[in-house]
Amino acid sequence: MKISFTVEGLPVGKGRPRFTRNGHTYTPNKTKAYEEYVRTSWRTQSGMTIAADTPVTAYIDGYFPIPKHFSKKRHAELSGTAYTKKCDADNLAKSILDALNGYAYDDDSRIS
Repeated sequence: MKISFTVEGLPVGKGRPRFTRNGHTYTPNKTKAYEEYVRTSWRTQSGMTIAADTPVTAYIDGYFPIPKHFSKKRHAELSGTAYTKKCDADNLAKSILDALNGYAYDDDSRIS
């Protein structure tokens, strides 16, 4: 079975945990908001829960716009090339897979 969904907008990588003066950790607001947006996209487009004994394979494509201030020549040079700026691939995958943990599947340890 193949399930796919799209998260519109600019991809956001998982932010590093932040620490209070007391030593407690918390997730940055930008990361929380993006993870909630991913869950909303999942619920509206699929909303399925994958059975607990089913292995999961995830394919994530992130599309980033070329900045508007780039010249037409530079825009043409960069069109179709790999994106090598922030956010990096593992943080992007982590933000999406962590957002769906407990919603689309019971635990993200089943993802291969």
